[in-house]
Amino acid sequence: MSSNPGQATVKPLTFRRYKDGDVKVKRWQDEIFDADHSHKCPTYIQSTPPCQGSCPSGEDIRGYLNIVRGIEKPPAGMKWQEYAWRRLTEANPLPSVMGRVCPAPCESGCNRNQVEDFVGINSVEHFLGEWAIENKLAFPKPEVESGKTVAVVGGGPAGLSVAYQLARKGHDVTLFDERAELGGMMRYGIPGFRTPRAVLDAEIQRILDLGVTARTGMRIGRDITLEQLRADFDAVFLGLGAQSGRPLPIDGGEAPNVVTATAFLKAFNEGRMLHVGKRVVVVGGGDTSIDVATVARRLGHIDQVHESDRPENAIAGGTGYAAHDAAVLSSRQGAEVTLTSVFAIEKMQASKHEVEHALGEGIAIRGGLVPVAVIKDATGRATALRVMRCEAKLAGGKLEIKNVPGTEEDIEADLIVSAIGQAVDFTGLEGLNNGRGAVAADKNYQVQAGGQAQPGLFCGGDVIRPHLLTTAIGQGAIAADGIHRHLLSEALDKRPKVDVHSFDLMRKMVEKGLKVTEIREPVWGTDASSGAVHNFDNRSDRYVIPHKELFLGHFPYSARIQRKVVALTKEEALNNFEERLLPLLEVQAQAEAKRCMSCGLCFECDNCVVYCPQTAVFKVKKSQSTTGRYVDTDYNKCIGCHICKDVCPTGYIQMGLGE
Repeated sequence: MSSNPGQATVKPLTFRRYKDGDVKVKRWQDEIFDADHSHKCPTYIQSTPPCQGSCPSGEDIRGYLNIVRGIEKPPAGMKWQEYAWRRLTEANPLPSVMGRVCPAPCESGCNRNQVEDFVGINSVEHFLGEWAIENKLAFPKPEVESGKTVAVVGGGPAGLSVAYQLARKGHDVTLFDERAELGGMMRYGIPGFRTPRAVLDAEIQRILDLGVTARTGMRIGRDITLEQLRADFDAVFLGLGAQSGRPLPIDGGEAPNVVTATAFLKAFNEGRMLHVGKRVVVVGGGDTSIDVATVARRLGHIDQVHESDRPENAIAGGTGYAAHDAAVLSSRQGAEVTLTSVFAIEKMQASKHEVEHALGEGIAIRGGLVPVAVIKDATGRATALRVMRCEAKLAGGKLEIKNVPGTEEDIEADLIVSAIGQAVDFTGLEGLNNGRGAVAADKNYQVQAGGQAQPGLFCGGDVIRPHLLTTAIGQGAIAADGIHRHLLSEALDKRPKVDVHSFDLMRKMVEKGLKVTEIREPVWGTDASSGAVHNFDNRSDRYVIPHKELFLGHFPYSARIQRKVVALTKEEALNNFEERLLPLLEVQAQAEAKRCMSCGLCFECDNCVVYCPQTAVFKVKKSQSTTGRYVDTDYNKCIGCHICKDVCPTGYIQMGLGE
């Protein structure tokens, strides 16, 4: 077994202050002393960094990275690990799970990509989640109970997020789930070597410990009606998920050994399926298809397969249990696994590193192929998948596929798995189907049915549109805000923001024991107030700062510290269900957090103080300073030269006032 730390190769900086051809020398004196055309002076503008703007669950990423790196200090008596974890979990109560499986759109949007490589946000989140479990951290229970009751249908990421947020607000929450255990697709759709069950259980239990009641084995529409829930509770949230897979819409797709990815993964995660056959073909291209392929590679096949041993029997929940149990004692052999996608490999939606792991494990990934038919034998079982070369692209949100005639070929298969999408099971809830296989909702995630708003009925997650786990968590938080206002009989005319968990200057001042005065935004001319820094304006709710507003020349090359990933060969993958992704060490997490450029918020580099030619910019007295309130400006000295703005690495200093 080998490991690949995957450290980035050192390369020269890509940032250049001046472009080729810039030969004109600009005199600093012209900027400093020729100030009659501009009277603008420094203002301190808090903006949203692109990582937070890209995070569907709305985590205060910059905030907890600044805590990990030591810029923002925790309150007295609290360790920085706990303080960072508590900041993180204001938005996301499942950091250890999400630190493993989230595809991290925050990292794609990271401004550090303009220097050398993104900050490993996901890996720091992973570290904090693990630390919290090891140190048995718990969420604080609400001080006051509201007396209001809420039913949450579905124990997946959306339902758990809603339950968590509402329980913190003092509401009495009951979770209903048709499965024996909570977790939704995190438990029944993702294999345990990606989301270890002990970790998932710990993070779910922490939510239940807030006083949330769980009623498992209860299906809405079968064991209890939606009408009954609406009568018994003050509000209802529907996080049903989309746990029915989409079958292949081609001739022969009804063959018994052509199954959906959700059914395949459910059978595996419930322990019913222990082998898959010699040749497996997976149709997809997303992370789910990679999960199916890697599970199939690990399960492999057994030589002596009787009719009752067919994997489709275990998947369907029928016969074959004894034979599949016997597979544990049999001599397993590797399955030949092929994954096909209409997109080229480099354009598949699956995470790049998951694709690399799958290829390393001997899984054949073939892009640019569209399935056209299932070839069956005389008994009706599939023996091959017929595919054709194609060109696929997304145009206006719609998939366009152009087939190449005359390129058909058959890929032999004992089991074919369709991982082309998911669907909501509306059995018993047919009235909620908007005609497109989903539930319609308004901007507050309040259900719309028959063109009418349904007061007190909210929804979120895959029941609206199948997407990321982190998207479901964020929608759950928004819906929880809407439910909270509904319970307080407040209007729902303004959609709550996901990005409500940004840095709070007032909180830092309170933590330090400083006097806080009322401040209204936007704030201008506050040099006489002790309540804020000069001309501080929090624009986090409306402005994401781009890399062009940063001074990238401040940041030297610093290679990303990557988590250790256990890479398996084709032979090593067989029957190996151990976790592959290992957390960072504490010193590594701190070093990685230091790569964060703190876009849109001061990180106390002193550049503005050092380079100000008029000594107009100065440090706030230590007794009065906090994060975000580190420097100030003496406007009697300031001449509007802009140097402080030019050398501010984070873009926190902007030029305001004057013309």
